[in-house]
Amino acid sequence: MNGTAHAAIGAATGFAVANSLQTTPTTTLILVSLGTVSALVPDLDIDGKLRGRITLSHTVTRTIAQIIGTMMILYSLYEGTIEEKLRGVGIGALMIIISSLIKQKHMLTITGAGVSLQELWMILFGVYIIIASLVSHRSYTHSLIGVIFFGYIALKLEHSLSIDGVFYTCLFAYISHLIADIKLLPFNKRGIKLFLPISSKEI
Repeated sequence: MNGTAHAAIGAATGFAVANSLQTTPTTTLILVSLGTVSALVPDLDIDGKLRGRITLSHTVTRTIAQIIGTMMILYSLYEGTIEEKLRGVGIGALMIIISSLIKQKHMLTITGAGVSLQELWMILFGVYIIIASLVSHRSYTHSLIGVIFFGYIALKLEHSLSIDGVFYTCLFAYISHLIADIKLLPFNKRGIKLFLPISSKEI
């Protein structure tokens, strides 16, 4: 199933949750939006719609990193103790070297590492993004482990936003993606490895 279909099912899930809770128009819009995004999240393990939206161009990121590295070196030469100067120059130089190796396929990992650490759900989603960038398509993000991990992220997001229905919207929309990708459906040539790492059999 393509991303547009997944997004539509996720939006419908958000609307269904909002309707069952009889939420305000504003809350309904939030839940529909969260449902749309959550239904696309399992496919962060490929170059899909959502992955393209949350990552920057590798060229832009590389340039920014090189500028920051250069500024860090220059700043370190004028501030702090000898040890702090050496550390600053070393980090700046490392940033310049590493940034020269950045390619587009690395951008999702970098995005995940750069997610804000102010909220627990953000930290966990950053971890999720990094993992998604490293695993093969339709593996762990399409498994029960992925469901449980994302469900915990959704729970923490609901606590952060203090909006009823966020947890159920995100969780059900995520699960809807997995159901839509199972091999039992006639339009799917491949299935999902739901029981990883215990079993790699596609269903």
